[in-house]
Amino acid sequence: MLQPFYQKRYTEAGCDEAGRGCYAGPVFAAAVILRKDFTHPFLTDSKQLNEAQRNELRPIIEKEAVSYGVASVCNEEIDKINILKASIKAMHLALDKMKKRPKYLLIDGNRFYAYNDIKHKCIIKGDGLYYSIAAASILAKTYRDEYMKNLHGEFPLYNWGSNKGYGTEEHRLAIEAYGLTKYHRMTWSFNTSQLKLDFEENESIIM
Repeated sequence: MLQPFYQKRYTEAGCDEAGRGCYAGPVFAAAVILRKDFTHPFLTDSKQLNEAQRNELRPIIEKEAVSYGVASVCNEEIDKINILKASIKAMHLALDKMKKRPKYLLIDGNRFYAYNDIKHKCIIKGDGLYYSIAAASILAKTYRDEYMKNLHGEFPLYNWGSNKGYGTEEHRLAIEAYGLTKYHRMTWSFNTSQLKLDFEENESIIM
């Protein structure tokens, strides 16, 4: 059972990212403020839901949220600053887009750089503990999936419409057969043996 909030004193926003472990495409992040009485029967960590459930929840979250923001950082910038910094930057950009400013941040994971003067709390696997982080995980995931489906039309051989840029076997084999595109993250080691290891690590997190 997810909790509605971490603390009662301040208006809090949950923050999460999607696409951190992908071979291709941007990393997306979202920030969401929910009413403290908001509930939904199957709102949870986006990785525990199927695509249809996530897509059903997205408009509900957008309608019911007190405020939300979604942003991304492209693969080229990921290569320049590294994926951790890019993920945190995407969260900062998502917070910039919020119409209502939170006074406390719940961050999924264990690393974050302070955003302005707002207090924050990093929570490992927080998307399975708090509604606001779960909502942010769903927005980040659905927005990124939509983006990758659009890129699929430009490079259909990699089947990003299905694998969303993650290191699936078909994606790995497509890279071996056709090479890299302008959307691939060059900071991955794309030799054959490394691709096999990366695939085995990524296979379990693709939903």
